[in-house]
Amino acid sequence: MNYSHRLFANVLLALLLLAVSTALPAASPMIGRTADDFALKGMDGANHRLSELRGQVVMVNFWATWCGPCREEMPPMNALYQRYKSLGFTVLGVNIDDAQAGAEKMAKKLGVSYPILFDTDKKVSKQYKVSGMPTTVIIDRNGKVRHVHFGYKKGYMDNYQKEVRSLLAERG
Repeated sequence: MNYSHRLFANVLLALLLLAVSTALPAASPMIGRTADDFALKGMDGANHRLSELRGQVVMVNFWATWCGPCREEMPPMNALYQRYKSLGFTVLGVNIDDAQAGAEKMAKKLGVSYPILFDTDKKVSKQYKVSGMPTTVIIDRNGKVRHVHFGYKKGYMDNYQKEVRSLLAERG
């Protein structure tokens, strides 16, 4: 193989690796570990503790009002919640804005019915190593983190649904 063919093959391989690495979600060190417990005040005025949801499949979605993809994913996420809540699935929308008022207004405007919690001091988002919006963590019935997703694009909800259905089908 001459130099130009070898160079072309190396460039092609590099482009292929780049394409594959950007198409796959980044692995999270949280996967397989017990989800860190937290308690946050909700839009309903009550305190919500993650550990009290043991036995359910829980999707923790970190979001902010300034995040366009967050606004985009909330209505289909609410539909997913409505579809599977009777089977032991819940969503906790953890808002990281400094003030609650804008988040409450947005959640109401989008018709969100799952619990909206407020992490105004960012302790829980730091605990979960949230580095971008939205970040979604899916926890199994035993409290183990099974899936972590960063960002949101059309088509992600199909993956969320498959993952939730798979976890709902698991027993114990």
